[in-house]
Amino acid sequence: MRVEVLDTTLRDGAQMTGVSFTLNDKVRIALMLDDLGVDYIEGGWPGSNPKDAEFFKAMRNYSLSHAKLAAFGMTRRKGVSAKDDLNLAAILDSGVEVAVLVGKSWILHVREVLRVSPEDNLDMVYDSIRYLKDHGLRVIFDAEHFYQGFREDPDYALRVVKTAEEAGADTVVLADTNGAMLPHEVYEITGKVVKELRVTVGVHMHNDSGCAVANTIMGVLAGARHVQGTINGLGERTGNADLTQVIPNLMLKLGFKVLRGIDDLRKLKVISRFVYEAAGLNPNPYQPYVGDYAFSHKAGLHVDGVSKVTKAYEHIDPELIGNTRRFVVSELAGSSNILVYLKDLGFNISKEDPRLRRALERIKDLENRGYSFDLAPASAILIALREMGLYNDMLRVEYWKVVSDDDMHVAIVKVNGELGVAEGVGPVHAIDKALRSVASKLFPELNNVKLTDYRVIIPGEVKGTESVVRVLMEFDDGRTRWRTVGVSTSIIKASVEALSDGLNYILMIRNHNTTKVNNTTY
Repeated sequence: MRVEVLDTTLRDGAQMTGVSFTLNDKVRIALMLDDLGVDYIEGGWPGSNPKDAEFFKAMRNYSLSHAKLAAFGMTRRKGVSAKDDLNLAAILDSGVEVAVLVGKSWILHVREVLRVSPEDNLDMVYDSIRYLKDHGLRVIFDAEHFYQGFREDPDYALRVVKTAEEAGADTVVLADTNGAMLPHEVYEITGKVVKELRVTVGVHMHNDSGCAVANTIMGVLAGARHVQGTINGLGERTGNADLTQVIPNLMLKLGFKVLRGIDDLRKLKVISRFVYEAAGLNPNPYQPYVGDYAFSHKAGLHVDGVSKVTKAYEHIDPELIGNTRRFVVSELAGSSNILVYLKDLGFNISKEDPRLRRALERIKDLENRGYSFDLAPASAILIALREMGLYNDMLRVEYWKVVSDDDMHVAIVKVNGELGVAEGVGPVHAIDKALRSVASKLFPELNNVKLTDYRVIIPGEVKGTESVVRVLMEFDDGRTRWRTVGVSTSIIKASVEALSDGLNYILMIRNHNTTKVNNTTY
């Protein structure tokens, strides 16, 4: 059975506090959603703001291969005919083939918010849908607050959606606008509505009770064949149903036909990351399916199990949704954690090798001193290789010094006997430039390495100016992403350690006989 998907990232997702997409971002997200294979892209509310109107105008320059672009709007206003309603006119002016029309289905809202009679509200729903249908549009009717409305007055809530069906709505969507419902309630109410209507029934869930994804799935199990949500669960207040979870759950766990096929699932992680960036939000590394740590394994027992049988501790193959498996080196790790990394990099080490135990003890000792390798496995790998006598640093920082005066920062470094001097906007920037000025001459391949993230963390107890600081750095050379860590009472010294490890790590894997490090994070 097929379930169609309407993505509302560009409309409902943009209503999340702190989120604002540029016009270019909206266009790019729309094109990525089309490539993903969703059925409808709700581009915005052309009657409410100029940016959304501009978006629909801009999209006329693009041809979508699969999805239909939809414009959002509300039923006609009280006392205004459909043909004279500016909101409905804006939908028609947007040039779309599909309209998503929201109307009231909770008697409380009808009387206290719209302040119209129940019959007047039914007329507003009917007239608006009929008007858009007469102009050739496909109409998806969103019954706002349907579930709470049904709990209070089931007869009236049903009259609203039946009126929408009679007016010609192609799909009737039941919305849990306040996110108040629990899964068993959604299943029960949705099932009753499906029996009452002939048209396709859909569901639109908010996450205020933490149940948006579960409620969406329960709606489908009750007979809904249309789901709405957003990428990463963006949306008003606590967000909407997260399509990066809803879609794979429906496809992989329940066997429904969604998107164009299983191969489209591999695009989920890429679009998830881009939407986070466009929204100005940090990706959630623990997000189910698409998070960086969704398939990471830290406990030694788990790593040993996954190394033998992947499904022992993984519910699906991470590659199905474009993600990768990761193993974490930490104080909880066993030798299996390190062994997996080393074998992946082409080092054939026996689990009984005593050097492996010494390397693990060294890593655990460093963690007791403030290091944390959960987020910086590249540093742990280098430490293990050094401890086992398998690697000597190709870049050796023999000396460094930073001189700062007001806004000027100059760094001097000595690397492999060569001196480098550079000025930067800060001491760490100056050190980075000076070190690279020498390193790139010795190893030209380092010109492709970019520092993509820099964080300073004060772990554990704060001791004022004597506090130990932990510096995390992330690097990318277009083929691999990797993270390193440095720890010291000096931010600059910790940064030098993380930076040196970052450059040494990529030199190690590019010069060692390994083919398994492309498109991978370490």
